[in-house]
Amino acid sequence: MNFRVTAIAVGITVLLSGCQNGLNTNALLDSGSQAYKAATLTDQDVKNMTDGACKEMDASSNIASAKSKYTKRLNKIAKNLGNNINGTPANYKVYLTSDVNAWAMANGCIRVYSGLMDIMNDDEIEGVLGHEMGHVALGHTKKAMQVAYSAAAAHTAAGAAGGVVGQLSSTQLADLGEDLINAQFSQKQESDADDYSYDLLKKRKLPVKGLVTAFEKLAKLSGGSEKSLFSSHPPSQERADHMKERMAQDK
Repeated sequence: MNFRVTAIAVGITVLLSGCQNGLNTNALLDSGSQAYKAATLTDQDVKNMTDGACKEMDASSNIASAKSKYTKRLNKIAKNLGNNINGTPANYKVYLTSDVNAWAMANGCIRVYSGLMDIMNDDEIEGVLGHEMGHVALGHTKKAMQVAYSAAAAHTAAGAAGGVVGQLSSTQLADLGEDLINAQFSQKQESDADDYSYDLLKKRKLPVKGLVTAFEKLAKLSGGSEKSLFSSHPPSQERADHMKERMAQDK
C-alpha cells in the first residue's frame, strides 16, 4: 500500500474524531474516500483521469498542426517504434515551444516539445520516445497518477472546511497533468525505462547509438545543472555511459 495515501487517510480520520464545529463532515469523508481510492486506482480509473488530464494539457498548449514539419517528422519516427504499448495505443503530438522536454501518461498520451526536436536527430528522438514508452509499459506512470491523485485528495480535504468538494474539475485535471509531467521517478525507474528503450530499439532493429548521443546532448545542454529534460533523473552522462556499456556487451 502507498504509505503517503495511508497517512492522508489517517489524518482525515483524526480530523473527523476531533472538533468538527463548522466543518462539512460529508466533504471530509469524501476526501478520505478519495485518498483511499488513490491507493487502489484501477487501470480504467487511471485511463479516465489521464484522458482528462491529457486533454486539458493539450487545450492549454500550442499543438503543431497535421501539416507541420514537426508533426510529419514525429509521425515518421514514431512509426518505427509502433503505436502499441503493451496493449495501450500510443498517441503522439508535438507542442510548439522552445522548452526541451517530452513526457508520457498511462493512457499512451505522448507529447514531444519542438525545442527537443530542434536539437536532436531522428535516432535520438527515437531513444527518448522509447524511454517515455518504457515508463508507460513498466507501470511507472500509473504509480505517478496514484501519487498525483492522493495529493489532489489532500487538497480536497484542506478545502473541505469551506465545503468545496466535488468531482474533478477541468482545473483539477490540468493540475493533475502538470503533476504527472513533473513527476519524479526513482533512479531505478529511470534506468529501467532507459533499458526498455534500448531493448525496444534492438527489437525493432533501429540504431541504439541515439540513446548515447541524446543523453550526451542533454548533459552538455544542462552544463552540469540538469535543468532541462530529465532534470530529476540520474545524471545524463551516467546514462549515456550505461548505454555505451550495453552496446559494448552486445558486440
